[in-house]
Amino acid sequence: MLPTSLIIIRSALLPDREAIAQVITAAFSREGAIIVDLVNDLIKDPTAQPVVSLVATLQENSGEEVVGYILFSNAWLEGGDRSESIAILAPLCVHPNYQKQGIGGQLIEDAVQRLTAAGVEIAFLLGYPSYYPRHQFSPAGKQGFEPTYPVPPKDASAWMLRELKPGAAESRSGKVICADALNAPQHWQE
Repeated sequence: MLPTSLIIIRSALLPDREAIAQVITAAFSREGAIIVDLVNDLIKDPTAQPVVSLVATLQENSGEEVVGYILFSNAWLEGGDRSESIAILAPLCVHPNYQKQGIGGQLIEDAVQRLTAAGVEIAFLLGYPSYYPRHQFSPAGKQGFEPTYPVPPKDASAWMLRELKPGAAESRSGKVICADALNAPQHWQE
């Protein structure tokens, strides 16, 4: 296990793009190229703004190495306005050589702190139900929120949310609409 002092979470910078692409490709293998394109599209997509785009770097004598990445982009409820205080995670990844060392959790918590400071009240994701509940995510469908595209019933627990402001989900429900770049069926398959 790496000492947490060696891992620094910071905003992703333009010079990090190639390293981010390498981490995504290593983490997602077959789907890596598609996810790299999605990230590049989300960063440029005005409907995705504001975004929280962070890297986890390993600090070594020779400098730093990007070992993880997370991106949250803007989302809103169908019929609502785009300035609603909602965000959606896509993607979160850690290079396979550094997985199971808490880096993904560090990325999530740092991103959540930044989202909360920016006034975001609810964060959504489509992901592994065996992983994200450890980070306070719970099934969103049970709370009245539909994903942008239907999720098969067998994968319903993969559609999750985390309240960043207590009670924020209680006063809302409906279909979550994401940025144009993420609004394609292939990005909604678990």
